[in-house]
Amino acid sequence: MSRRFVIEAVMVAIYGELLVPSAPVEYIVPYTTVLELYEFKNSPEPLMHDPADDLHVKNKIKELIAYLEEPLNRKKLERALNVPWAKSPSILFGENVSWTVINALDNEQYGEFLDPIETEIILTAQREGAPVLTDQLELIRRIIEAEVPVQVFDIQDFDFAMEDSIFLNNNP
Repeated sequence: MSRRFVIEAVMVAIYGELLVPSAPVEYIVPYTTVLELYEFKNSPEPLMHDPADDLHVKNKIKELIAYLEEPLNRKKLERALNVPWAKSPSILFGENVSWTVINALDNEQYGEFLDPIETEIILTAQREGAPVLTDQLELIRRIIEAEVPVQVFDIQDFDFAMEDSIFLNNNP
């Protein structure tokens, strides 16, 4: 059984170790975060503080975009875009990693407390019964403060999050 996490597409480019987990994992990715990859790729703004790291991450973003644009993967993505909250068939990234892209919609449930993409991440996590995996400490803080009913992990705690005991009551 694979572990499931809701995650932004760019996190996989930034944190390459997410593509080589110790056990099978499914990343549930809101489609708007896939669109963000194109913005990050073309943005003159650095994603990382170190110029060498920034170049590396932008190259990984380009590779990720190219992979998602391969005909079979593009077709899978397009299937998710027909209906709100529709899910794509699994897109495989090696032996232990699959992506399911979901056509999430911001319903403004959290108003100004969360931005639209953060809201989509939270709503996706709630619908899928899967924890959020992020490196955004401010988002984690806001989730905790608002007592949003989702589990959230910092990416630095990925190995901990992968442990079986955490998921006994969280998998649908």
